[in-house]
Amino acid sequence: MREMNQADFHSLCEILQDEDTMYAYEGAFSDDEVWEWLYRQISRYQKWQFGLWAVILKETDQMIGQCGLTMQPWKGTEVLEIGYLFNRAYWHRGYAAEAAKACKKYAFETLMADEVCSIIRDTNIASQHVAVRNGMTAADAWTKHYRGIDMPHHRYAIRRSQFQPV
Repeated sequence: MREMNQADFHSLCEILQDEDTMYAYEGAFSDDEVWEWLYRQISRYQKWQFGLWAVILKETDQMIGQCGLTMQPWKGTEVLEIGYLFNRAYWHRGYAAEAAKACKKYAFETLMADEVCSIIRDTNIASQHVAVRNGMTAADAWTKHYRGIDMPHHRYAIRRSQFQPV
């Protein structure tokens, strides 16, 4: 994993502009929305030294997804979240789980976080499975309002005391 940069725009478009991939966001993004997403990550790197990172396939040096840590609003506060979103061609191969585990390790060992979570739409069963594989359990639920739609979400979480380094 590495920080994303402007050269990743086209790879990011393959993810964020795919209708099937973006079902949890209620549709694909426009070019402007992809640029906004990319610049938000770059801003996060500058502010916190983390954000969603590009996940690179070692064999081909191709960006196949993104995974990382972000600060996200949740019930009136901010929580440290592991987020992941991959090119559909690379789903169900274990890449999201592997990357999410690396982010959890970084959160606890480098950032010294007390808790890390993944906030997942209630209809996104595959991402919920990734969170469970990452040692998280369902903590609570909340409905987010996004793109004019009420979207129920579950927050999966793990505390430092539950973390077992490999």
